[in-house]
Amino acid sequence: MKNHTHMHYSLIVTMKEAFLISVFLLIFNSCFGQKAAVNQNEIKQKIDSYINEVIKINEIPGVALAVIKDGKVIYEKYSGKASFEDNKAVDKNTAFKIFSTTKLITNVGIFQLIEKGKLSLEDPISKYLDNLPKEWQSIKVKNLLTHSSGLPNIVMFEDIPITLSYNEKMALLSKKPMEFATGSEYNYNQTNYLFLTKIIEKITGLSFEEYIMQNQFPGVKSGVYFSSNFGESVPNSAFRYNYNSKTKEYVKQTSNSGADLHSANGLNITLQEFIRWNENLDKNTFLKKETKYSMWEPFKYTNSTQNFGYGWDFYPVNKIISYGFTGGNETAFRKFTKNDLTIIFLSNGHKYGNLSVQSQVVNHVAGIVDKTLIDDYLLADEKITQDFLKLDFTKAEQNYLALKKNHPEWKFEDRLNAIGYTLMNYERVNDAIKVFELNTKENPKSGNAFDSLAESYFNNGQIETSKQAYQKALELSPENANAKEMLAKIDKLLAK
Repeated sequence: MKNHTHMHYSLIVTMKEAFLISVFLLIFNSCFGQKAAVNQNEIKQKIDSYINEVIKINEIPGVALAVIKDGKVIYEKYSGKASFEDNKAVDKNTAFKIFSTTKLITNVGIFQLIEKGKLSLEDPISKYLDNLPKEWQSIKVKNLLTHSSGLPNIVMFEDIPITLSYNEKMALLSKKPMEFATGSEYNYNQTNYLFLTKIIEKITGLSFEEYIMQNQFPGVKSGVYFSSNFGESVPNSAFRYNYNSKTKEYVKQTSNSGADLHSANGLNITLQEFIRWNENLDKNTFLKKETKYSMWEPFKYTNSTQNFGYGWDFYPVNKIISYGFTGGNETAFRKFTKNDLTIIFLSNGHKYGNLSVQSQVVNHVAGIVDKTLIDDYLLADEKITQDFLKLDFTKAEQNYLALKKNHPEWKFEDRLNAIGYTLMNYERVNDAIKVFELNTKENPKSGNAFDSLAESYFNNGQIETSKQAYQKALELSPENANAKEMLAKIDKLLAK
């Protein structure tokens, strides 16, 4: 009887313990859930406040931004105008031109053919393309993807207009010299993607556009299409805008790079469809995991330390490598595979040209979402840019020098150079000169810094001062052909 009572008592204690544990777990989970929700809200608020500031400083017409963490969309934003003319807001149905970010979709298309055994990275391009000059014939598919082909870049020649047929273009292009020995170095080149288009079409018997739609966007009725004609008006699409610094207004861009370059820059896509594309990439729907990772292997150039994969660029953020690409200085797609994080940024113009706003946004947002991706140098680089654009020069310089005092090892030569040119292009030549002067003080052995300073003096009519700066540039970089040309031009002007 005693034992029975003891057992009964034990059962009561056990039940009581179980009850207390379940209450504790309930409270813990509730607190944890609330904390996670607070954390998510905090992240959203931080991204919101940051992206609104970026839009304001750069006067970006329209933006769509998505952040995908651990397979879930944790942030999605639509802001601004898809079209000024129609006063149409950006929304989830807005298709953005993604420019060279298109190349990622082409890369996946190529690797789908490789996975099916229909193509090899080691195949010479002459296996698929006819009438190639002898020195082009041994170029391999891998050299096209890694921009190591050395082919002449078709977009660099004014005597090869886009209105010509492919065969006419090839007849002219084949007379142009190779840029370097195949495989030796990296040089970003649109001819590579023109040839990837033709190889896809030869193997599949489909047009490039049909092949991509069938294999990466099956069943999609709207929100994805190909066009490199920026002037073309398509319902629910964002126009691309260029800022005119003289009229201080945005102007709709109407250029057309032709259907031959759809694989390089022609995709128009909504953020929703891009999110879905990324999900299929993550779930290995397009490619097996090992095939997918093979795109992110670094290519070994024989004469360069360039870090680049098979059509994918590598972006280190706080020493963690992310993979992706950018387009038109306006769009970016980036995967932080170790952090299970993907960021997609789409826009349709910004006031200041080549300041890599799209990459700054991705790097900054990555750090907001995941603290291991906070990169102090990249954040400083971005802050310097924003300071020189929005503050008066003296204040921006003070901030810059204070930053350098704390981190004398950090180098900002390229950033200051880009800021100087931006200010010069936007009718702020006096500020540009001050930035270039600061850059030469910071980098007294850089021929390029003095060359840029000389150009700003020349543009401001300070011919004698310009001459001295060009002489210094040439002294530091004796191979500088531009400095030689400009000195000859200045001597002629002074002789008059």
